[in-house]
Amino acid sequence: MEEFERLINLIGREKFERISKLKIAIFGIGGVGGYVCEGLARCGVNSLFLVDFDTVSKSNINRQIIATNETLNLYKVDVMKNRILSINKNCNVETLKVKIDKNTINDIDFTKFDFIVDAIDMVSSKLFIIEKAKKFNVDIISCMGTGNKLDATKLQIVDISKTSMCPLAKVMRKELRKRNINKLTVLFSTEEPKCFGEKSRIPASIVFVPSVAGLLISNYIIKKVIGDNGKI
Repeated sequence: MEEFERLINLIGREKFERISKLKIAIFGIGGVGGYVCEGLARCGVNSLFLVDFDTVSKSNINRQIIATNETLNLYKVDVMKNRILSINKNCNVETLKVKIDKNTINDIDFTKFDFIVDAIDMVSSKLFIIEKAKKFNVDIISCMGTGNKLDATKLQIVDISKTSMCPLAKVMRKELRKRNINKLTVLFSTEEPKCFGEKSRIPASIVFVPSVAGLLISNYIIKKVIGDNGKI
């Protein structure tokens, strides 16, 4: 317990015990999701469920905490699991290597989770996750776009109805209305998207924005669980 002594001194043992009992699913172990895992592991969360079908590539190295030259071509969930256990050896880490679609979403039991983190880029996958979380009344926070953003201080956590400037949030608002989903906690950036390189469908990125986004999401979850979170 020595590794968490300073956290216990900050929030008290009772609240730390509450954190340790959390069961959290993180969908997407990339630039944002990796730092969500990092934050939760270092806060003593003892049950994490990681979902991602992808492997580490060289293009991930500029921003993803699990991406190094030594982890290239390894599954992201496997690398993240090893990292989590090196931080918190008592954590029960489950992994699932699938792409979320209308079929694979049904293989996951949402009722066993206290919290869901959606850190996936693909709109259709995000919608499947959100719909199921809402169906089973599981707390969820969804990350909007962090690509083509430079200023991490422009990140906010709000209800999706209050988002602006984010192309992904605009699409999500429209799709959620079609599904009669009116409330969703999201992280987004008020910064206008930018890209000074060659035109590409692949978003430009820098380490500061997705990493801060991931830590803000883990911070939001911990504060909500210990009763120190503002209203959205």
